[in-house]
Amino acid sequence: MRAAIISLGSQSSLMVAEAMKKYFEVVDEIQLKKIEVRLGKDGGIFYDGKEMEMYDCVYVKGSFRYAHLLHSIAALLEGKIPYMPLSSRSFSIAHNKLLTHLILEQHKVPMPRTYVSSTVAAAKELLKRVSYPIVMKFPEGTQGKGVMFADSISSASSLLDALGALNQPFIIQEYVETGGSDIRALVVGEKVVAAMKRTAQKEEKRANIHAGGTGESVQLGRKAINLALDTAKVLEADVCGVDILEGPLGPVVIEANISPGLQGLSKVSTINVSDEIAKFFYRKTENIVNTSKDKAATEVMNNIAATESKATQEIITNLMFRGERILLPDWITKITHFDERKDYVVKAVKGKLEIEEFKI
Repeated sequence: MRAAIISLGSQSSLMVAEAMKKYFEVVDEIQLKKIEVRLGKDGGIFYDGKEMEMYDCVYVKGSFRYAHLLHSIAALLEGKIPYMPLSSRSFSIAHNKLLTHLILEQHKVPMPRTYVSSTVAAAKELLKRVSYPIVMKFPEGTQGKGVMFADSISSASSLLDALGALNQPFIIQEYVETGGSDIRALVVGEKVVAAMKRTAQKEEKRANIHAGGTGESVQLGRKAINLALDTAKVLEADVCGVDILEGPLGPVVIEANISPGLQGLSKVSTINVSDEIAKFFYRKTENIVNTSKDKAATEVMNNIAATESKATQEIITNLMFRGERILLPDWITKITHFDERKDYVVKAVKGKLEIEEFKI
């Protein structure tokens, strides 16, 4: 089977691509920045000016800055490629924190209390009613970038003024005290293959590894596992990094990443996470391809059977009469599918009788 990974060429992408080569016959690494999507007549996906080849499995991934391109690529491939780990819809939702929170809310996935306001003035009124500290986020951003903390109404108001000057939308979220730590769970398919506890540096509240946080392997409880699995399912992602806070009221989701970094998790885990991803891709693709082949074979056999049933069949027999009626043998009814509720045209000449269904 043939596979491709379309990405920006990050270290995590290279790790997955290398692992996929153990299972797939062909694994092409395609640079996202060299992809061109054409719509309309003679449209399609082009790589380095040439129409992209078809594969059995295509893993499309990249940062939020390329969300529209990623969505377009996935949308054009859906229905043509047997297996894609991420749906086109997942790129529009997961790369926007607000949309992520909205869909989690719709599916009743626990998360910290979150607020969205229309204007800075309305947000300042909101600040009078919330408990501090609070978290303020840009809807787009990864690796802890665009996440700010305010421990009082004065500091929150100052941040709002800055955001207003930048004309930036924002989200306000309650702060869950965890001692500066969070959980990153990596979901692959219907399984959490690895998880780590990330702890922020001193004087830093962001626990992200890219923000200087440190990680250690951790075993998750059933609630946290189910939370991670539910989040990935809602986002329609077979590979998803889910960030969880273990608060006093139970685990809650703070973010989800459909292009998760693997380096930090690989360093602390005994599990070969890139191999787990590649192995899942292969098994899923193999199952879909084989199922499609079986379905196609069944359709062929059904068509053959239907063609044979349309062929004229002859038998020499006598006719049974009841009064002025001719009784047809059972085998004729089975072949013709004659139904007493339908009307039929009967044509008769000496020594010959034709019956066919009457159609308006």
